Amino acid sequence: MAEQLTGLADDRALLGRTSTAERVSDILRSRIAEGYFPPGTRLSEDGIGGALGVSRNTLREAFRLLTHERLLVHELNRGVFVRVLTVEDVEDIYRTRTLVECAVVRGLGDPPYALDALSAAVTEGQRAAAGDDWKAVGTANIHFHRELVALAGSARTDELMRSVFAELRLAFHVVDDPHALHEPYLARNREILRALEAGDRYGAERLLETYLTDSLERVVEVYRRRVDSAP
Repeated sequence: MAEQLTGLADDRALLGRTSTAERVSDILRSRIAEGYFPPGTRLSEDGIGGALGVSRNTLREAFRLLTHERLLVHELNRGVFVRVLTVEDVEDIYRTRTLVECAVVRGLGDPPYALDALSAAVTEGQRAAAGDDWKAVGTANIHFHRELVALAGSARTDELMRSVFAELRLAFHVVDDPHALHEPYLARNREILRALEAGDRYGAERLLETYLTDSLERVVEVYRRRVDSAP
C-alpha cells in the first residue's frame, strides 16, 4: 500500500484549488484503471486522504461515487475495498464494450480519421512488450480502446466507457499469465489501426467484433479457472 500511496501523492497537484469529490474520484478511477489498486485491496481513508490532501468527507463522497460505478464495495465494519468481479461481471463488461466500441467505429463517417492518439497507444504497447512489461501492455491495450471510443467525439460516451475500462482492469488482475493474454492483441490492434488508416471502417468493425469475442472467451476461461480454484 505504501508504494501506491507514494504514487497517489504525485496526483495531489491535479486537485489544485478546485478539489472536489468528483475530481478525487477521477484520480482514484484512473489509478484503478492503471492497476495501482488490485481487486480486494482495502482503501485506507487516512492514507489516501493524506496523500491527496483532502478531507475525510470529500474522500467518502468519492468512495460513494466509485461504489455506484461498481469499482468499490463497502463492507460493514471492515471498510471500503476494490471490487472483485464475478464471471457474470466480465461477460457484461464485454457485452457493453461490443455494443459501444463497434457502434463508434461503424459511425465514424468519411475518412480521414484523427488517429494520432490511437497510433500512439499501439506504439506504447509495442514498447512495453519490448521491455517485457506485460502489465504495461495491458494498460496500453486499455488506452488503445479508450482512444478508439474517443474517435466518436462524445463526452458522454467517453464518460460511460471510462468506468467500464476501469472495471476491465480489475478483470485483468485475475489473469495469472498477462503475457499470454495480451500478446496476441498487439498485432490485432495494429490491424484495426491499419484498417482505419486506409479508411475502411467496416473492415475495422469486423476485426474489432472478432477481437472482442475472442478476448471475452479467453478472459472468461481464465477467470472461471481461477474462481473454481479459489479456496
